[in-house]
Amino acid sequence: MADDASSANAAPMYELMYVINPVLNEEQTKDIVQRVTAYLSDNGAVVAGVDERGSQRLAYPIEKKRNGYYVVVYFRLADGTALPKVDRALRINDDIMRHLVLRYDAKMERYYNEQKGGAVAAAA
Repeated sequence: MADDASSANAAPMYELMYVINPVLNEEQTKDIVQRVTAYLSDNGAVVAGVDERGSQRLAYPIEKKRNGYYVVVYFRLADGTALPKVDRALRINDDIMRHLVLRYDAKMERYYNEQKGGAVAAAA
């Protein structure tokens, strides 16, 4: 019960998924991931984790490309007014083909915490 009260007062949890152009080499891809993470942090986000899913086939061609490098970033952001800035920065970047920001509700956040806890237990 105390967990629910503390999570209600905490900043909302977000998930950002973006697809990077597959034409870039590994170094350029890592640089984009670092820049996006740094941009989130600079705008007040507390990054909880970065999950690089790697190169995967797209459901449909985007910019005549069939594959993309998928990255998922989990973060908390107290001030929701920073989201339009992040959205604009991702739109402007030509190397990011698509992106999506989700705000977690209580159920999604519980599931995320359970998965995170299970991964820690499995690693131990």
